[in-house]
Amino acid sequence: MQAAHRVAKNTGILYARMAITVFISLYATRLVLAALGVADFGLFNVVGGAIAMLGFLNSSMAAATQRFMSFAQGEGDLEKVKRIFNMSTVLHAGIAVLMVLILEIAGYFFFNGILNIAPDRVEVAKVIYHFMVVSTFFTVLSVPYEAVITSHENMLFYAILGIIEAVLKLGIALYLAYSAFDHLVAYGFLMAALSVFLLVLRRMYCHRYYVECVLNFSKYYEKSLLKEITSFAGWSLLGSASSMIANYGQGIVINMFFGTIVNAAQSVAAQISGQLGVFSVTLSKALNPLIDKSEGAGNRAMMLKATLGGTKISFFLLSFLYIPFLIEMPFILRIWLKDVPEYTIVFCRLLLVRNLIEQFYIPLAGAIGAVGNIKKFQIGISILFISPIIISYLLFRQGFQSYYIYWAFIFSSFCIFLLVVYFAKINCALDVFDFVKNIVFKCLWAFLLSFLLSLLPAILISNQFLQLIGVFSISSISYFVLFWLFALTDFEKGLIISTKNKFFLSIGSLGFKKMGIR
Repeated sequence: MQAAHRVAKNTGILYARMAITVFISLYATRLVLAALGVADFGLFNVVGGAIAMLGFLNSSMAAATQRFMSFAQGEGDLEKVKRIFNMSTVLHAGIAVLMVLILEIAGYFFFNGILNIAPDRVEVAKVIYHFMVVSTFFTVLSVPYEAVITSHENMLFYAILGIIEAVLKLGIALYLAYSAFDHLVAYGFLMAALSVFLLVLRRMYCHRYYVECVLNFSKYYEKSLLKEITSFAGWSLLGSASSMIANYGQGIVINMFFGTIVNAAQSVAAQISGQLGVFSVTLSKALNPLIDKSEGAGNRAMMLKATLGGTKISFFLLSFLYIPFLIEMPFILRIWLKDVPEYTIVFCRLLLVRNLIEQFYIPLAGAIGAVGNIKKFQIGISILFISPIIISYLLFRQGFQSYYIYWAFIFSSFCIFLLVVYFAKINCALDVFDFVKNIVFKCLWAFLLSFLLSLLPAILISNQFLQLIGVFSISSISYFVLFWLFALTDFEKGLIISTKNKFFLSIGSLGFKKMGIR
């Protein structure tokens, strides 16, 4: 119960961060799109957009290192945590150098026949690409520090960094509106500089406040531990890199056949997906340390309970806003953007469907990682991550429309779901029948029934603004009620009520203290 309350507290902090940053980020995107124009915005998504993909890679590698740190904390071994920090620092220094070499070699091929870029913008694209390489180096070096923050469940500092990042991004967007420099070059440079600044800030904080952040390679060197971390991180990196290549390759394949204008539509879809996905990512950030520490303490039952409960709540938090967005996507995009790129609506809807499927296996993948036997698992999902790019390329060669790439990714996500469930059964003793019956079916039933009810305003109301309000209102109320009635167990309902009461009690106590009442 105490662990659940801690997760709820951290989740609340991260939601407060999200409430501040989401609207700032969406408005900044609108300003950037207006400043760059559709063509340059699409070009940045192809070349400089890899910075965002590398941010995802950074988070994935940090999760792998955090698994070892949380596991050792569950065992209560501080000296082992120090050894893990030092060995992971050595490992990621090597990875940083390796990735710089790979990216520089890949850049030669990108700009000699792969990317479809207007001749007058090729040099600009190369400059942006080098900004990305510099950012990559510092991003990988910071992975151990990201892992330390997460393993300590310090979501307050994480939230503060997120707010700083959102505000600075808004400042960059405002600067572009008045800058006399090439807007695309300025945007690429400032985004890379922002990435480096935030990573340096994170490292300074960790060295000051966490005792395990002591770099002493001679004292804390342990060959067997380095080998174990390298093996785990290597296989994790294979899966993460495959996912990153698939997402980045998606933009390249679209660019090869349809140009930068359609890339702009894909970028907008990714923005909406990313902002709406903050809900579930937030819960995962707060939940993963508990899963790893429970496994480290030998409490497999608690680990599975946290994983399954997290899957259910994660799906709800993600899909809660998906219903109105799926129904009202055209109107929402017209409100948000002055110029909506072609194909944006269909891209957004298909991407949201893919994300819903992924929510059923992301927490389970974390549980598999907590157990630690991941070699075969990572090989399998890596193949499935890459397959949509190959399928899409073949489809486009036959003249299929651009949105078929999202159908390929939806099919791949369903296959990954089956693979993850299989390995969760083998490695974690998951009861598959119970998982499908009590998690998947109950969540989908509540979602689909709420979706059908929310279509009524879209059918009956002609005024688009009133229609939007009606859809949001009915979907919010109906989905919450249906999820409470059909998806949650009595234990989960009691836990939510207990957490709510404890939260309001804490707020009330704080108010009394401020008034001098004890």
